[in-house]
Amino acid sequence: MEATGIIEHFSKTTKGWTLPVWVVASAKAATEVLLGKTFNSKQIIVTSNNEKNLIVAVTSAALIENGQKAIGIAHCDSGLGLDITRGMEIWTCVQLKPDLLKQTESNDEQLLSSSFKVVAGFGVGKSTKTGEPCLSAFAYELLDINLRSIIPNGFFLQLEVVFPLGKELAERTSNSAFGVVDGLSIIGTQAEAQISASPEQLQNTINELRQRCLDSNFSGQLIFVIGENGFDLALKFGFLPISILKVGNWLGPLIVAAAESGVKKLLVFGYHGKLIKLAGGIFHTHNHLADGRLEILIFLAVNEGLPLDLIQFLSKASSVEEALLILEAKDSELVKKLWFRVATEIEKSSVTYVNRYVSSSMEIGSALFDRQRSLRWYGQYGFKQLDNLGVTLQS
Repeated sequence: MEATGIIEHFSKTTKGWTLPVWVVASAKAATEVLLGKTFNSKQIIVTSNNEKNLIVAVTSAALIENGQKAIGIAHCDSGLGLDITRGMEIWTCVQLKPDLLKQTESNDEQLLSSSFKVVAGFGVGKSTKTGEPCLSAFAYELLDINLRSIIPNGFFLQLEVVFPLGKELAERTSNSAFGVVDGLSIIGTQAEAQISASPEQLQNTINELRQRCLDSNFSGQLIFVIGENGFDLALKFGFLPISILKVGNWLGPLIVAAAESGVKKLLVFGYHGKLIKLAGGIFHTHNHLADGRLEILIFLAVNEGLPLDLIQFLSKASSVEEALLILEAKDSELVKKLWFRVATEIEKSSVTYVNRYVSSSMEIGSALFDRQRSLRWYGQYGFKQLDNLGVTLQS
């Protein structure tokens, strides 16, 4: 059975924009007001990919602090029904500051500051390593394209971004798993929002998978990663880009498509809070469709023979992460044992899923990382594949 035959229409969406677009529109409106222009609620946003300019609605913009600063307000609308940032209020506070030229005494080299500086205000996520706002390259580029030309010569723009509900909303995400604290990231790799479970996005990923398998340099091994953070971590492990495929939440059809396309070895690589769902036979990992993570962990703990008192502790946890901390405090060896069972069940259930649709000998391994982005657990085939890829592991 073709993988495309099991693609179902999961949701209907209207076109909307990713969070960086709304931040840029708000910042541009505020900057224009700071420069003495009339507030424009319909901001024209230029993108770098030669597509048509975007027209983005901004709620308001006004001068503050005796005209020394200006604030812009917008409300994020991705057009996706299942999006925690939908309707979220965005504030951008802008201020012009002198752009000082620094000249060294030893030579004539002049060091210019950037035309703008982004400051993480309340509710905006910051990197635990650098303390800087978590801003994707696309977001920075979009700000640069739309702000640089309107900033007066001799000045740079200080841009403070505030998400009033950002800290609260971030608690519903796995941001801390990727080194982001205090709020939401301003991430995104394109202007138009796309749901990772949509039929169109799924079909695009299947098409990319098939093209990879046709490449003359393809070795027969493929690594599935979920999202930008998983992709970034996979690159840091030294995996070849041609072997890495960034996938959305709908893993089932993609695993089938890999088998159909002649993949010999497949490594499913991701955050444990996502991939544990596969151990319970849930092959669409978006929380809005199905969760059950704690229930799966408790079921596997029972099957693994963990003491009853620990299982009772697990049943009282509010999340998989809290359950993990409880176990580690009680017995670190039991944690290792249980998560090896989880990783093994991921491998077994994935093989079972594939064989519902196609007859395949594709080897499926699993590897899981934790909130500190440390590779912690892997199944039998995951260990074997990681070892072949040159990753140093402990058995």
